[in-house]
Amino acid sequence: MRKLAFFVLAALFMTLITDEAEAQMNRRNIKKNNKRIASYRGKKSNFGKDKVYNAVGVSLNAFNYFGDLSPSPKRISTDIGFTRPAIGASFTHRFGPRYQLTGSFMYGGIRGADSESADPGDVENGAFRYVRNLSFRNRIKELSVVAQVDLFENMATYISRVQWTPYVYAGVAVFHHNPQAQVPATDLLGNPFSDAGQWVNLQPLKTEGKSYSLIQPAIPFGLGARFRLNEVMDIAAEFGFRYTFTDYLDDVSGYYVDLNTLSSEKAKALSYRSNEVQPVNARVQEILANTYNGYTGFTTVSGYGHINSTGERNLRGSAKKNDRDIYMVTSVRLTYILGKTFHKAKFR
Repeated sequence: MRKLAFFVLAALFMTLITDEAEAQMNRRNIKKNNKRIASYRGKKSNFGKDKVYNAVGVSLNAFNYFGDLSPSPKRISTDIGFTRPAIGASFTHRFGPRYQLTGSFMYGGIRGADSESADPGDVENGAFRYVRNLSFRNRIKELSVVAQVDLFENMATYISRVQWTPYVYAGVAVFHHNPQAQVPATDLLGNPFSDAGQWVNLQPLKTEGKSYSLIQPAIPFGLGARFRLNEVMDIAAEFGFRYTFTDYLDDVSGYYVDLNTLSSEKAKALSYRSNEVQPVNARVQEILANTYNGYTGFTTVSGYGHINSTGERNLRGSAKKNDRDIYMVTSVRLTYILGKTFHKAKFR
């Protein structure tokens, strides 16, 4: 009987030891796996196919303009009140730990108006620009391809990409534009226009006696920051510039032309609009007294207040050979990584 009791106790003791050893081993395995989970960053060998991915995006943008109808000739001067919305869509290919290419399309507008931006009390520049009294709107359709370089590299897969990173970008773009202005109430002879107040295309009217292309190249460049929302979605904020190779986003570039050379009364009325200005102070009244009074032998005022080599105030815009119009783009973009979903990490 004693022997039987001894064997039963021995069996129970061995069972307890075995269970405790197995429990300790399980705790060690769980702790080890938890540490591996916490430190997992994906494979960190070469940047292979498992780390290359594509993404699509949509963006809300704001366009601003700098050119001859800015509040002042200083770079970069823009009227924030003329900020205009734009929309966009993009496709991105990520091919390196810091690098990606983004192709995008944007559609938006820019605007400018001397009557609202120029300060008639600014004797040096604003008063002349106020009397010039030109205005425009332009709708821009842009296709671009830019290279983005991240500040923080990511050698891991898309699941373990960095939480956020600043980046810079630069590339090439082509855009279509079409400057327009509103038809005044009357022509320069006082005859009413039947379409007064309507927007008309300015390029066919050749308001400066010159033609220009409505399809232009540009160089986009800027900086931004991208933030990870979840495994397959990012949001980014960008600010950048579009350096263009045209001075006619606003249909204003050089000198007033002899109005007799223009093709129609509408072209003349949209080329020269100082006749619509009412004096608001002594300086504006003085400038208006020296402006155009007929189709021949006239003197016109400069948008910038400068005098040309012949002593005539006949500058309509900057007239500098290398001056180019610029538009600025501020964007918020939401992107979705294609063909990817959340996968639980597997450990060996």
